[in-house]
Amino acid sequence: MPLPIVIADDSLLARKVLTRALPEDWNVDISYATNGREALELYRAGRASVMFLDLTMPDMTGYQVLDALQHEDLNTFVIVVSADVQPMAQERVRALGAIAFLPKPVTPEALRPVLKEYGLHG
Repeated sequence: MPLPIVIADDSLLARKVLTRALPEDWNVDISYATNGREALELYRAGRASVMFLDLTMPDMTGYQVLDALQHEDLNTFVIVVSADVQPMAQERVRALGAIAFLPKPVTPEALRPVLKEYGLHG
């Protein structure tokens, strides 16, 4: 059974780059969100065992999504993918429950160890 994942980013190019960085043999069902509100809706619909989350999006930011997930006690693996690589941003997303922070553009080499560490991909 495919693992449901959400890629949440307002940039079509960023969504494509991240999709290409996923392991080719990873059995997943990908849903896309262009803002944080859509990402939460997809999660609530059971579409996000793993969520790749940009921080800067319209309507609802990645920080707001992480906050909502935490306050509603929602359980998903969140990997933040952002161009904002400042240490403060990285500390903040980890405090809000993200399992990893990857800088844009994501590469397969950067993604693979994170997935392996959490048992999401061999």
